[in-house]
Amino acid sequence: MRRPRLGVRARLLLAVVAAVTLALAVSVTAFTLLLSHRLSVSATSLARAQAQAKATSLEVRGGRLVAPETRDEGTSPGQVWVFAGGRQLEAPSGSAVLTAAVSALAGGPERAENVGEQTRLYALPVVVGGKRYGTVVSAVSLDAYEDTERTAFVGALMLAVVLLVAVAVLSRWMLGRALEPVSRMTADAAAWRASDLDRRFDLGEPYDELTRLAATLDALLEQIAASLRHEQRFTAELSHELRTPLARISGEAELMLRRERTPDEYRAALESIQRSADTMARTVEALVAAAQQEAGLTLTTSDVREVVSSAVGTTRQNGATVEIGVALPDEPVCVAVDGQLAERMLQPILDNATRYGRSTVNVTVARSNSVASVVVEDDGPGVAGDERDRIFEPGARGRASAGYDGAGLGLALAQRLARSAGGAITAEPAEDGGSFTLRLPLAP
Repeated sequence: MRRPRLGVRARLLLAVVAAVTLALAVSVTAFTLLLSHRLSVSATSLARAQAQAKATSLEVRGGRLVAPETRDEGTSPGQVWVFAGGRQLEAPSGSAVLTAAVSALAGGPERAENVGEQTRLYALPVVVGGKRYGTVVSAVSLDAYEDTERTAFVGALMLAVVLLVAVAVLSRWMLGRALEPVSRMTADAAAWRASDLDRRFDLGEPYDELTRLAATLDALLEQIAASLRHEQRFTAELSHELRTPLARISGEAELMLRRERTPDEYRAALESIQRSADTMARTVEALVAAAQQEAGLTLTTSDVREVVSSAVGTTRQNGATVEIGVALPDEPVCVAVDGQLAERMLQPILDNATRYGRSTVNVTVARSNSVASVVVEDDGPGVAGDERDRIFEPGARGRASAGYDGAGLGLALAQRLARSAGGAITAEPAEDGGSFTLRLPLAP
C-alpha cells in the first residue's frame, strides 16, 4: 500500500480547502438558481402588471372593444399589444419574430411565454361582464434581468474565491498553531538520547487531544524509565554483590591449582567455594524475587510465624554464634507477601543482628490494625542516629561494620523488597543494642 507523502498538516489543509470549496460551489449554485427564479418571477409580474394596467384603460362600446386615444408607450417600461378578436387595436413596432409570437398568443388563455432569451410575453384576456372581448399582450425585455443575474453570479464567484483564500490562510495558521505541540514533541524526541531517562514532553495540564497525548506519552516514558532504572539497578546490584563471592571462588581455585595441597586443605577450599556459590545463588534469588515483587508477579500470602522460623533456622545453620530467642503469637499472622520474599526481607536483618550482636538476638512478632511487625533486637553496638536512613542505601555500611566483610547490599535489597510489598524496614538508633522492625501489610 502506497503511503501518502504529504504531512498531517498538509492533508488536513487540503481536506479543509476541499470541503470549503464544495460548500462554496453549492452555495453559489444555489444562490444563482434562486436569483434566476426570483428574477424570472419578477419579469413575469412586471409583464402581468403592464397588461393589467392596459386592460383597465380599455372600453367596450357598442359591443366592441375600444382603446382610448391617449397612449403612454413612451413611459412604459415594455411594449403592449391590444387585440379585439383577430383585429389589432394597438401594435408597437417590433421584429417579425416578436410580432408572430404575439399574434399566436391572441385569443388564447392567460399565460406567459418567452421569445428567445431576450423577451418575456404575457397574454391577458379582456373580459367584461363575463364576456371576452379581446386580449392584451405585454412584452418585457429580459436583458436587464440577465445582466443582473450575470453580475450577481460574478460577484458571488469572486466573493467565494476571496472566502476560499481567506479560509485557506486562516486554516493554515490555525493548523500550524494547533499542531505546534506535535512539532515540538517531534523535535524534542529526535534530540533525546537513550540515556535521557528524565526527559519528558511536559506540555502542562492536559486540555485537548494533543496535550492529553503528550501526557499519555509522558506517563509511558515514565513507565519505560522506571523499567530501565530497575533493570540498571538489578544489573548493578547483581554485579556488585557477585563480585566478592566470585573473587573468593577464583582465589581458592587459583591457590588449588598453584601447588599441591593436603586433602584437608582441598576439602576446606572446596567448602569455601561451595559457601561462595551458595551466597551467589541466594543473591541471585533475592534479586529475582525483588524484580518479581516490583513487577507485581507475586500475589500470594504467608504466615509470618513460618517466615520467622525458617529465617531463624537458616541463620542458625549458617553458624550463628549468638543465642536467638523467638517470641511468636499463638494465632496465625497472615501477610499479603509471598513467604520466600518475606524471608528475603528478614534474612539480612537477622544476619546483621547475629553478626554484630555480642550474645543474644531476640525476634518478636506482633500485629496491630492492618500491619504485622517483626522486631529484631541484639546487644551489639547499635545504629547511630545519623546512620538510621543511610544504612539502607546500596553499598552503604555503618561504622559498626568496620572489620566485617560485606558489600552493604543486604539491607538495601530488604528495604526495596519491603517497600515494593507495601511495607518498610526501620532502624531505631541506640548505643546499647540494635533494633530493626520489619512491617508488612496483613492479608485481607
